[in-house]
Amino acid sequence: MPEPAPDPAKTTPATSAVPRRKRGRLKVFLGMSPGVGKTYEMLRAARRRKAEGLDVVVGVVETHGRKETMSLLRGLDVMPRAPIDHRDRALMEFDLDGALARRPELLLVDEYAHSNAPGSRHPKRWQDVEELRDAGIDVWTTLNIQHLESLSDVVLRITGVRQREAVPDSALTGADDIEVVDITPEDLRARLAEGKVYVPETARVASENFFKIENLTALRELALRRAAQTVDDQLLLHLRERGVSGPWAANERILVLVGGDAMTASLVRTGRRMSDMMMDAPWSVAHVERPSGSRADARSAGRLSEAFKLAEQLGGRPVTISGDDVVRAVLDHAHRNNVTQIVIGKTGGGRFSEWTGRALATELLRKAQGVAVHVVTEGDLTAPEPASKSGVRAALDWRGYPAGAAFVLAATGAALLLDTRFERVDLGVIYLAAVVAAGVLNGLRPALAAATLAFLTYNFLFLQPRYSFLIGSPTDVLTLIVFWGVALGTGALAGRVREQARAAQRRAAAVSALLAASQTLSAGQDRATTARTLAEQASAAAGAGAVVLLPEDDDLTLTAASPEGVTLAPDAMAAARWAWTHGEVTGHGTGTLPQTHWRFQPLQGVRGRAGVAGIDASAVAAGSDEERLAMALLDQGAVALERADLAGQALETETLRRADRFRAALMNSVSHDLRTPLSTVLGSATTLIDYGATLKPEVRDDLLLSIREEAERLSRYVGDLLDMTRLEGGGLNVRTDWTDVRDILNAAADRVSRRLSQRKVTRDFPAQLSMVEADPGLLEQAVVNILENAIAYSPDGTTIELAAYEDRGAVVISIEDEGRGIPTAELERVFDKFRRMEASTDRAKGAGLGLAIAKGFVEAMRGRIAAASPIQDGPDGGKLGARILISLPKSIATHRDLL
Repeated sequence: MPEPAPDPAKTTPATSAVPRRKRGRLKVFLGMSPGVGKTYEMLRAARRRKAEGLDVVVGVVETHGRKETMSLLRGLDVMPRAPIDHRDRALMEFDLDGALARRPELLLVDEYAHSNAPGSRHPKRWQDVEELRDAGIDVWTTLNIQHLESLSDVVLRITGVRQREAVPDSALTGADDIEVVDITPEDLRARLAEGKVYVPETARVASENFFKIENLTALRELALRRAAQTVDDQLLLHLRERGVSGPWAANERILVLVGGDAMTASLVRTGRRMSDMMMDAPWSVAHVERPSGSRADARSAGRLSEAFKLAEQLGGRPVTISGDDVVRAVLDHAHRNNVTQIVIGKTGGGRFSEWTGRALATELLRKAQGVAVHVVTEGDLTAPEPASKSGVRAALDWRGYPAGAAFVLAATGAALLLDTRFERVDLGVIYLAAVVAAGVLNGLRPALAAATLAFLTYNFLFLQPRYSFLIGSPTDVLTLIVFWGVALGTGALAGRVREQARAAQRRAAAVSALLAASQTLSAGQDRATTARTLAEQASAAAGAGAVVLLPEDDDLTLTAASPEGVTLAPDAMAAARWAWTHGEVTGHGTGTLPQTHWRFQPLQGVRGRAGVAGIDASAVAAGSDEERLAMALLDQGAVALERADLAGQALETETLRRADRFRAALMNSVSHDLRTPLSTVLGSATTLIDYGATLKPEVRDDLLLSIREEAERLSRYVGDLLDMTRLEGGGLNVRTDWTDVRDILNAAADRVSRRLSQRKVTRDFPAQLSMVEADPGLLEQAVVNILENAIAYSPDGTTIELAAYEDRGAVVISIEDEGRGIPTAELERVFDKFRRMEASTDRAKGAGLGLAIAKGFVEAMRGRIAAASPIQDGPDGGKLGARILISLPKSIATHRDLL
């Protein structure tokens, strides 16, 4: 029983963890068709390199049963293939993860254009090769010229066979070396006849179809031309790198116009071939959107989306141009971007003709100046697909016809009434009004139908001969022409106005959605909130599920999802990790892990990738307005996530900076504020122990008092440090209760009474005072700290005043002292940690934490604290005193009549 295929969710991280080094080199053995000996020549060259001592490994080689090729594998290290389970079958494929783990110096990977089995990490083998090169492994591979993407249409015309496997031109252009394995068409047909290419029966059929002389000759020319073009590109690059001057043909710039019709993909490939012929000239693929035009149907939108993806694969740049005048918009874009070549398709009828009412190619040829216009005619290899209309448009058209008939019926009733009461009434004007109403309200086709019905009714009922459809006068024909002319004019104008209004509504809705999303994303306080908002906005815009994954612990974590409860399967997580690691769009509709129905886009910010976002692509039409809006939101989300991340980093940096300042100040304070009381306690205790029996009683009492005072000082200091630690660490637990601040002030005054010495405390409390919600313990400690600060900085014999009063919204506590006051320059910083007055004696006053702790406690209870100084005149004419105010908010404001 074959071993199970490797789980992409497990293999992707291992792959992305490969250390980065110099990108591996790629050599392509290019041939005009199967059987020219590409694999044979690659193996011969590999054996020579192995003989030179190089570590050569065969990753995968298809011998097709050819004995000469199989003999060259002897002596080479051939890797076993990996089984991939698909529909209860084990398909043997190239072992990409085994090759990455083996890491040879040179790896042989046959058939560059091969399509991998469903369930593989990449749908194409050339993408496997790119990953190997990214890992620093040199690769040799083989390729037939008919598998080049830009030549698929040409090969189809030459051979009549459409190639299902293709390699984008950019993959071949990125090759470091190309070796053309060439033999004449006659020699190849001889090899075919000898059974060296296919088995005899298959060889006979092939020689009569694909392997005809004229086909092989044309393919041979294509292979040689493409190899020569690559050599020219490498020469140009070599000369440019060395600053060699010269006239470069890259001054040419190519613009390919596509309209979502059947020729779209063919035009893109034509643009790539022109770029090759013009020495890799820059080229872009453009689609013109008319603001007043009808909305593209799902089929056209899908073709445009695929065309833009194909252009990116082939090295082009997708562009969307907006303008009602298509010709003018294209030429303006061409002139602004120095375009010299315009490629356009000419079909039997398409969207371009609908837009302009005339042949776009003819108008471009007539108006273009200084620009070459290349018109590509439509081929007849595939039948044109019927045009389709959206269900909404069809429904609107059919609703218009009964409405037009109703207008004509109403006009008939009015005409019959007027005809019986008045003579010589111009009844045609009434029917003309009905036609105008039908055109204004329902558009062109209902207006034309209403005009025809109005004329027939008018002719039948009111024109001679009455009650007959015969036209009795030539002027009646003019009446019919006028009716139709009015219908055409009003219908076309009304339709255009209606489409413009719808387009304006779509643009306004998109802009409003982007603006609302931007405002919502900007309000995110952290990455998790922003990610959740982004997922919700993207899901609403796309009309499908959305997820946001953010990096955490060297891996991606599903951070947000909309709707909630969305989970990602292992293959989806593997695609998300790949998008994060490589910065590429992965998943549904891409070249990496396309089997999942999610499409993941890396959220690329200004500084780097912020995360990965995923959209359930199976529920979103490719190229639709919803998809474009969702992609625009993801771009905004990337910046918002990066901003939230930067805000978090700034907060963390500020926290670390404050912690460093706190640590430095703490160490500076500890060096004195802990050592001084400890030294005093140690000295007094030592004296009592050594000389206690000989000391006088008053001396012993003084030493014991010093020990108690310094121990209390040390206790207060340690308490302050613990309180500040709680504030800094966010561990403060506020337990609010209805509190009478008068009780708090009395309790705080009692606690500091022993340290007042010769100072006096006065109390000024009203008889009635509203209660507030506060933490009694924290509030009392805050008041105690302020009182101790007042005691420390006011001399003996002065007064400290405690007061309380209230206004409509708060209860205010006022604590005043008659000390030397606070300098005006220090008022803003008086509540900073470790802030003391500048006098050298202030170290005995405390650690400088009391007011900082008081501020932290008050603000934790939603209060405010402020300082004012000076507040009174001193005896010598100077200014003295300081006032600390604490404002605690009321739960319910008091009416002014009750104050």
